[in-house]
Amino acid sequence: MSDVPMYTTAERDRRWALARELMDAEGVEALVVYGEHESSGPAPFAPDVYFTNERPGAIVVFPRDADPISLVWSPMHVEDHIEGRRRGDAGWIEPRDMRVAKHAMGVVDVLKEHGLERAAVGVVGLEPYPPFHFNPIMPHTLWASVLEQLPQVTFKPVWLSLLLRTLCQSEEELAVLKHSADIGEAMAQAMLNATRPGVTEADVYAAGMAEGFRRGAAAPGMLIQSGPGFACWGPPTWSFRPQAPRVIEDGDVIMAEVFCMYGMRESQHQVAIAVGEVDARVEQAAKVARASYDAGIEALRPGNTFGQVVEAMKAPMEAADGWNVHPLIHGLNPYGTVCGFGGGLRRLPEAAEYGLLMEVPTVGSDLPLAPGMTFAFEPNCVIDGHLANLGGTVVVGADGPIELNSLTTHLMRA
Repeated sequence: MSDVPMYTTAERDRRWALARELMDAEGVEALVVYGEHESSGPAPFAPDVYFTNERPGAIVVFPRDADPISLVWSPMHVEDHIEGRRRGDAGWIEPRDMRVAKHAMGVVDVLKEHGLERAAVGVVGLEPYPPFHFNPIMPHTLWASVLEQLPQVTFKPVWLSLLLRTLCQSEEELAVLKHSADIGEAMAQAMLNATRPGVTEADVYAAGMAEGFRRGAAAPGMLIQSGPGFACWGPPTWSFRPQAPRVIEDGDVIMAEVFCMYGMRESQHQVAIAVGEVDARVEQAAKVARASYDAGIEALRPGNTFGQVVEAMKAPMEAADGWNVHPLIHGLNPYGTVCGFGGGLRRLPEAAEYGLLMEVPTVGSDLPLAPGMTFAFEPNCVIDGHLANLGGTVVVGADGPIELNSLTTHLMRA
């Protein structure tokens, strides 16, 4: 696997220059960038890695006049960094700029060392990060302590500014994403190969995950459901509730969402496998989902807005009197834009038994599309309680969309 794409120092310099341009635009003298803990599963909030190219889970303090400083939570980070240097890895963070100090005092010490006790400082981590974090992710106790110790610093949330500057991927990033998408496609093929009556959901799940791991990707679990017809979405029930994985039967449909990550560039793949002859309503829903996919591809052009793509993808679903259980499309690398979903939940006869039911609204409708932006296409449709879901990863190209996947954009048949 010596031909896998890797980042050069040119990519590091591009990202660090972007950070300094952001500081100029926002009128701040440094950035404090909070990264979620490692092994956090799908949709990690890891802007720290964007600047370090290192193990996730740090707070990065990036003064305008210095290289970024990585505050890590454990000596293990340092040990890994040492071993990487011994093996010749091209690290971005110098040893002097890595500290076991992922806490309030660590942040305070760095800002004081750079004479920023009365400066304006930008912060990443004080704003929502949909669709998984509709509340800010910065720990309250940590941030309250920083505020108490630096009462004369003006802290300014700048996540939205960073998001808008990083949505368009560089050529190096797109090469890494393409590699991830190729692995995700292979994972879907392995799942199809493993599917037949008598195996379990766990067998299909394992086949996909094993293929991703074999090819050197980080696959943080997947969503999977099976049955003759259903209208739900999520991780396998046996992953959170003690029960046996469901046995696949003839006439079932398997729906899954594969999360594949290589080098912190994420691709997503919507697996739909028909096992033998499936219910006509599943077949109809799959046709609607494919029409939604095609409409989204047609609308994914520079100059259009994210909201226009959402409306185009909703049109076939609404014309069929269907509804979507999860987003039809959302942004990737990083997350930010997301199509609304869940509005049809009230159609289920059991819905009246539940408390407050609210749909997730569309976020980022006004964002203009530009070349290099990446999206998870996830067109899905429920027809009379029967869900079909398909799609893959798509890039906004200068002359039209670039589809990184083809296998998962149709209902597959086992």
